[in-house]
Amino acid sequence: MTDPLIDAEEDGATPLTAEERDALIPSYVTLRREVNEVEQIGINDADAWAFSRRRDVLEEAFLCQLHKRMFGEVWKWAGEFRTTPRDIGVEPWDIAPQLRILLNDARAWIEYGAFPLDEIAVRFSHRLVWIHPFPNGNGRHSRLAGDLMAVQLGRPRLTWGSGGDLIAADVLRKTYIAALKSADGEVIDPLLAFARS
Repeated sequence: MTDPLIDAEEDGATPLTAEERDALIPSYVTLRREVNEVEQIGINDADAWAFSRRRDVLEEAFLCQLHKRMFGEVWKWAGEFRTTPRDIGVEPWDIAPQLRILLNDARAWIEYGAFPLDEIAVRFSHRLVWIHPFPNGNGRHSRLAGDLMAVQLGRPRLTWGSGGDLIAADVLRKTYIAALKSADGEVIDPLLAFARS
């Protein structure tokens, strides 16, 4: 028997373990596209919440709270670091240390003007998704965190492919994933271009 929450996973999406899938809150959701729809409602609410107040995106507690705001009506584990390994991201035991390193690096990038402001926001978003702290939603979380970082630095929000839906738009998603892989190899220009396209 197939599981429609797994079988319909998007290309490049992080697969969930059986235990993580069992943490789905809405009982009426049975298909991956339905998960995406209810998640999008939370993402929209979290976006409005995050941009309506003063916040410091360089705080671990804020990043966890942001993830919980985005996905807390859908998943019981929202806002909590994953405890299972993935094909991408750091080992679960290394999430908190790597996140602290990222936050300290980003503070230094800002203080010393190591990169242009947009590049700081994009590098921050990239490293956050590379760490992959949560069971799922890491790409969407890291892009919103990158947007918040850009605004915190006095720049406009990033557009990430003209603000398109990277879940629904296959070409945009493939371009984004290719740009992430390029950044993994220390070539940041494609991700910078995508973030402002």
